[in-house]
Amino acid sequence: MPQILVIHGPNLNLLGQREPGHYGVDTLQSINQELLELSKQFSVQLSVFQSNHEGQIVERIHQTLQDGTDFVVINPAAFTHTSVAIRDAFLACSKPFIEVHLSNVHAREEFRQHSFLSDIAVGVITGLGKDSYLLALHAAISRCNK
Repeated sequence: MPQILVIHGPNLNLLGQREPGHYGVDTLQSINQELLELSKQFSVQLSVFQSNHEGQIVERIHQTLQDGTDFVVINPAAFTHTSVAIRDAFLACSKPFIEVHLSNVHAREEFRQHSFLSDIAVGVITGLGKDSYLLALHAAISRCNK
């Protein structure tokens, strides 16, 4: 059974109330519930993790070396544009991952258009709200089953 980890970065715990014009009205809990339901349909073991702290996200990526994680879906949120540490954690652990964003970062402020992760990701899905996560999970499942 494939094991997939979904990592939610900073401020995503406030989804549903934080800037709904950019991020939608879905809560993190409702997104996680849909991801869990989808994972059950495809017999995938899914873990979810959210942190507002860069070091905790780095440590969680490191844990994938011991916990059987096959694939990661990550919304690094603001760390997308700032975190060499998260990039280096992925490079050190060699875990395939998909970068996701709820909003279209390319239609927003210029600083949001640079990612420290995109060039080492399997793929990037952006601008589709919660569907960004769902599509990424579908893609991760497909890759794990190959």
